[in-house]
Amino acid sequence: MLVKTYGCAVHGIIATKVTIEVDMVPGVNFYLVGLPDSAVKESHQRIDAALKNNGYRVPIKQITINMAPADIKKEGSSYDLPLALGILGASGQVLLENLEDYVIMGELSLDGEIRPIRGVLPIAIKAKQEGFKGVIVPALNAPEASVVDGVNVYAAGHIKDVINFFSGDENALPKLKFNAEEIFNNGSTLEIPDFSDVKGQENIKRAFEIAASGGHNVLLIGPPGAGKTMLSKRLPSILPPLSLDEALETTKIHSVAGRLGKQTGLITQRPFRNPHHTISDVALVGGGASPQPGEISLAHNGVLFLDELPEFKRTVLEVMRQPMEDRNVTISRAKFSVEYPASFMLVASMNPCPCGYYNHPEKECVCAPGVVQKYLNKISGPLLDRIDIHIEVTPVPFGELSKIQHAEKSNEIRDRVMKARGLQKKRFAQYEGIYSNSQMSTKMLQAYCELDESCKSLLKNAMEKLGLSARAYDRILKVSRTIADLDNSENILPNHIAEAIQYRSLDRDSWAG
Repeated sequence: MLVKTYGCAVHGIIATKVTIEVDMVPGVNFYLVGLPDSAVKESHQRIDAALKNNGYRVPIKQITINMAPADIKKEGSSYDLPLALGILGASGQVLLENLEDYVIMGELSLDGEIRPIRGVLPIAIKAKQEGFKGVIVPALNAPEASVVDGVNVYAAGHIKDVINFFSGDENALPKLKFNAEEIFNNGSTLEIPDFSDVKGQENIKRAFEIAASGGHNVLLIGPPGAGKTMLSKRLPSILPPLSLDEALETTKIHSVAGRLGKQTGLITQRPFRNPHHTISDVALVGGGASPQPGEISLAHNGVLFLDELPEFKRTVLEVMRQPMEDRNVTISRAKFSVEYPASFMLVASMNPCPCGYYNHPEKECVCAPGVVQKYLNKISGPLLDRIDIHIEVTPVPFGELSKIQHAEKSNEIRDRVMKARGLQKKRFAQYEGIYSNSQMSTKMLQAYCELDESCKSLLKNAMEKLGLSARAYDRILKVSRTIADLDNSENILPNHIAEAIQYRSLDRDSWAG
């Protein structure tokens, strides 16, 4: 007897429908074909124990299971449940109705409990696209799948419940329904450090406001204790909230990586990733034998914070150059390639020298001659070129620290950021995937960053004096456009250009004297 069940294989953040065909004839063999990996092949033992412990059995027959399409690799233990149901149906131990109407995924424990898996959100999206009636997934993954509107999501806790469901008991599995407003409201209650806690550092706050408004990358340079990390961790508090499309895309990446919390159905806050400087290049950009998203993809639609930038291995930093430009990363293998989105804001901080006190107003640098330049040379010119805003962070004087004053709250800054983003959203409405000034192409720069003669003259003098590259020229235009948006100005004015140039005026030669 031939029985078909359906699952999905996830590659990158895209799911592909997998048809599982189970056929039984007299004999004593077990064949599992269709390019399964070791974890899929080991399902035979898990299924055997799970069925025996629940009053069923894997019959002693020749069982042939084909997982189509056969040229796509099937990975992981998430196929246990559809394979077990296919064996039960093909052997006639139970009469399972409407199996072909559902996508079924889940890992089996030896007692029949269904354990959580990765990549449920892309699976639910694929089930909707393919016109399935619903998806049956582990109970802990069900909130994640339920964010997909238009497909029924059933939470499975035990294989007996799934068998009862297909035997006609529709109440055997709870059906979850997505409530976007409720999830977004719950997510918005999460506490984020506020800029009102910061005393002084008004120039840094201004730079972060510009960065948040246009999605620009930022580099902070200053001595230890000046507030670089503290300020950076407050950046998410002034970023605009995620849209539903952005939230779904971000959640897909975290779902594939297995980074969603047990009760989290949807990521509602922009990610803030802060990897340690010992991270490898594969962990940062993604990859591995079975490719997984890296930190730059987990920071998609959010912030990637690299503290102590020169302490990262040079190879790690250099692999970020292409993703920063293209806003995606492609991981290629001999037989396949996967692509992960990586549209993130890079915020990096660093000391001006190994001891941290070069050019400090009060403390003396103890670094040997040439050490400062060698330290700064760890950051390559091409990487610096891709960072829009370079700003020096100076220590806050005691007078500022001891003042009792009410600093501007993050919500007030965020309102201005959202108004600027609103202008950009309207400006780029005709372009798919373009949401901020930092994403503008060269053609868009020509259309939306026209300069008058005074602006051109100012920019020309800065380019010649500072020795800036063509890429730096584009970055200055993008930052100028953002400053103009914050001023609600249709045209870029000389003062906008001047402020943008100020954020490019730091280079390694000036830091090292």
